[in-house]
Amino acid sequence: MDTSFLGTLAGHYNWQLSLYALLGILAVPLAGRLFRLIPAFGAAHRLNSEVLEKKMERPAYAENQRWNRKWGGVFMAVIFGLILPFCLTAEPQPWWKVLLDIVVILMVYDFFYYLTHRFLFHDSKFLGGPLMWVHAVHHRQHNPCRQDSSYIHPIEVAMGLGLFVATIFGLSFLMGNFHVVTLIVTWVAFSQINLHNHTLWEADRFPYRYMTLQSQMHHNHHARFTGGNFATISLLYDWMFGSLDYGQGWGPHLRRQDAGKAA
Repeated sequence: MDTSFLGTLAGHYNWQLSLYALLGILAVPLAGRLFRLIPAFGAAHRLNSEVLEKKMERPAYAENQRWNRKWGGVFMAVIFGLILPFCLTAEPQPWWKVLLDIVVILMVYDFFYYLTHRFLFHDSKFLGGPLMWVHAVHHRQHNPCRQDSSYIHPIEVAMGLGLFVATIFGLSFLMGNFHVVTLIVTWVAFSQINLHNHTLWEADRFPYRYMTLQSQMHHNHHARFTGGNFATISLLYDWMFGSLDYGQGWGPHLRRQDAGKAA
């Protein structure tokens, strides 16, 4: 192999920055535990912990969580060891670029996740939901708690993380390498939003109204395998493509429901 190519590749391999990013990603949620001192967050933590404790008494549930922790560690080693070192920089950037990069990464990822979720994981009548059998594992939880975000088939773990990292990797060619802080904030937002979507959340008052809506909409999705709300970061793409589900179904499923009531 051309040694100059290897030299160029090595020159763009910033393993130290990837390590710093990983440490930051692990540290931020630990510091975020202070939010539990806020009554709404504390109540949600206690509720979800109690539900999780009961679910962990089921051997199949506990085994799935152990399996995904193991494979999640393997995937993270690959991601932070072989992919992200080529996407990062420590060069100073203006705050607005960091903010723009965070929003672009999350929204581009959410667009492709929406398509994957709707057309591969569910019966879209277009592709026929070829990976419904994979996603069906996650949908065994009809009223999920926070930790159910990781109650999924290992193939879905790989696809979800792979899609997120592929978004970062692909956009780095278009937008330039991302600052370490950008990656940390984006990854924490990605994971915390996904966790909150599955959280049993009861604080339906200002300033938690949107958090309540986001959780309720994803629980509507889990209630039936025919539910809508396929995006994960926001409700934007479900609004754009007509798949919002406020608990009465969506699209053709909503029409069938209304027709049955009329009859």
